[in-house]
Amino acid sequence: MTPSVPPADLAPAEPPSRGSVLEVLLVFLRLGLTSFGGPVAHLGYFRTEFVERRRWLDERSYGDLVALCQFLPGPASSQVGMALGLRRAGWAGALAAWLGFTLPSAIALILFALGLAEWSGLAASGAVHGLKVVAVAVVAQAVWGMARSLCPDRLRAGIAIGAALVVLAAPTAAGQVGAIVLGGLVGRWALKLGHLQAAPHADYGVGRRTGALLLALFVVLLLALPVLASVPAASPGLAATAVFYQAGALVFGGGHVVLPLLQAGVVPPGWVSHDVFLAGYGAAQAVPGPLFSFAAYLGAAMPAPWGGWTGGLALLVVIFIPAFLLVAGALPFWEAVRQRDGMQRAMGGINAAVVGVLGAALYDPVWTSAIHSRADFGLALAAFGLLVHARVSPVLVVVLAAAAGWVMAG
Repeated sequence: MTPSVPPADLAPAEPPSRGSVLEVLLVFLRLGLTSFGGPVAHLGYFRTEFVERRRWLDERSYGDLVALCQFLPGPASSQVGMALGLRRAGWAGALAAWLGFTLPSAIALILFALGLAEWSGLAASGAVHGLKVVAVAVVAQAVWGMARSLCPDRLRAGIAIGAALVVLAAPTAAGQVGAIVLGGLVGRWALKLGHLQAAPHADYGVGRRTGALLLALFVVLLLALPVLASVPAASPGLAATAVFYQAGALVFGGGHVVLPLLQAGVVPPGWVSHDVFLAGYGAAQAVPGPLFSFAAYLGAAMPAPWGGWTGGLALLVVIFIPAFLLVAGALPFWEAVRQRDGMQRAMGGINAAVVGVLGAALYDPVWTSAIHSRADFGLALAAFGLLVHARVSPVLVVVLAAAAGWVMAG
């Protein structure tokens, strides 16, 4: 059997040209204002923007980056965004990517915590439902495009299907990681290098020494903060910092998985009541961007002197620090490892498994939370057609879907 020829997207790419920090900030700010639907949808928006439209990196490098961030604790989509900003404009670019993608939802949630009760019905509005529906189209577009590039033969298509079945049978963070590990093992022993071209080198501008220091700092903070917070004279602010850092450092799967850790950290001590916690969680479903922005709401809702804008923004930074330390620290070692022959075969299987994981997520939670009627399916199908075939800007499709959802609800 003749080995299949890898698609053009897998050819080694020239190193990307550096961009400005302002460019990174503006593009991620637009994504932060329009990326509804949770982390899987965010990865779809990122792929459309940075692989297809702007060509900051090729399909395979993007798949490798997504795979790395799926393995790391923390919010995977935010970590992908930080890495993209780091690659494009250095350390300031990583900060700009995080600020642009995170601040819109964080500001909205802080305002809600400070008493804007008229937003209480936003999560159940027809416009927000339309935004959930368009997320189905965005994720479907990402799965479709990545499957064509990363699953070009029977073996990798089979890995993708098997990974999807594993995740559907075990819909947990452990199930996702297990499916990706199995995909890597199958790829390592069954794929041939003739099916793959050399992995294009991606320069993120981080040396191994710097990476090791960042990973060491991650561990030191993880161990030291709880000890310092347990001292009788410790301030409530230090105790909250320890709780939110641990939540950001220890959660796999991101998004909704972090909620039990935060609830256990803020409700029993009486910092936030259970009803206030649930009200904020409902509001968090109605804003774009990462669900980790929920930390800004909790910080703002805490009693004085820690609450308000100061507490909200401080704890927002704290919960994302582990994600930044991990992804920036791991990248230089990841780049070296992924160039090896055995790892290239494993990455072929891992990328195929990532497609399967995204395909399973397309059903649950994206489809199951958004498609409840024929009208919903019709709207998702129309949005998919506009994105894939008409090549309409995702921003315009999001606006049209929100308007359509509002009309259908009326």
